[in-house]
Amino acid sequence: MVTLNTVEREITRAVNLCDHNGQLNSSAIGWSRKPIIRANLNGWGRNKRFEYWCISSPEVIAALNVSHSDYRVTLAGFFLDLKNLKNIAIAEIHWLPGRRVLAMPEVSGGGTICGKGNKIDIRIIPEPGGTRLHLENDRLTIDAFAHEPENHQSMSVVVPWDKKRFQLTRKSNCLPTSGQVIANGKTYTLSKETVYATLDHGRGRWPYSIVWNWASASGKTDGHEIGLQFGGKWTINTPSTENALNIDGQIFKVSEELDWEYDQNNFLRPWTIKGHGIDLQFKPVFVRHSHFNRLIVVSREDQCFGYFDGIITGPDGKVIRIKNLLGWTEEVLRRW
Repeated sequence: MVTLNTVEREITRAVNLCDHNGQLNSSAIGWSRKPIIRANLNGWGRNKRFEYWCISSPEVIAALNVSHSDYRVTLAGFFLDLKNLKNIAIAEIHWLPGRRVLAMPEVSGGGTICGKGNKIDIRIIPEPGGTRLHLENDRLTIDAFAHEPENHQSMSVVVPWDKKRFQLTRKSNCLPTSGQVIANGKTYTLSKETVYATLDHGRGRWPYSIVWNWASASGKTDGHEIGLQFGGKWTINTPSTENALNIDGQIFKVSEELDWEYDQNNFLRPWTIKGHGIDLQFKPVFVRHSHFNRLIVVSREDQCFGYFDGIITGPDGKVIRIKNLLGWTEEVLRRW
């Protein structure tokens, strides 16, 4: 059953995520179209900071990730050839990482992020007009530029569990992307006419154990440029959701929890996501599974890449048909 939330407050002026005690600033609870919420986290041990970028093209998926949890840093990359489903997954975990990651800016896009591993080098560099994305590994190279159109809108939202546990997430999709990916010696060219990047920027302090869903897609369909952004499970019983539609460059916040249906025993079976004005089916073609278990710290991920079909309804009541829109869904368990 879909549950309606109170309409979320839109934040239009810069605000700090935390108060002077390091707890959640109640003025930051809400959502914004621009990255104007400053994650002024302090202390050590429970802070979570991550930057995930995923590039989707008709040919390939390519992703890079820098995650910093005070006591642990993860550097990762992923590649998938959508025609033959050949893939590359690389990751390094460093405990008490020191200077493996030089900085994680408090404001999304507010500075360069450099992650240096033993065999992975990641750089995320804000530049005029967008963001430079670079990953270097002996099997996978990503050298791309995610163009950010003038007056681009994204969705930032603060999810409060309580004063001490909260999360700021920014989801930015529909970013035209150019460059190249080299996977096992083969070069794939990225054209901004058909390729998009999506950013998942997170800063906060999480509960020890949590499960979430995420779904995202960017592309052109039915005469419109559409971005889908949906989240599930982790926002239940909070005043916030992670749901929004990007229609022709404008963000429309969806302040309700959506119905997700999928088979946890077979993630390749079709998924459905439904709500008021949203009726979508997702057909996976590939599942990226990872499982890390160190007793206290656990991570299990099932991320599916595939295509969305169905309908969404804009605020003007116009029905937009979604057909073969490339994107992903996932279920993730974290204990951290």
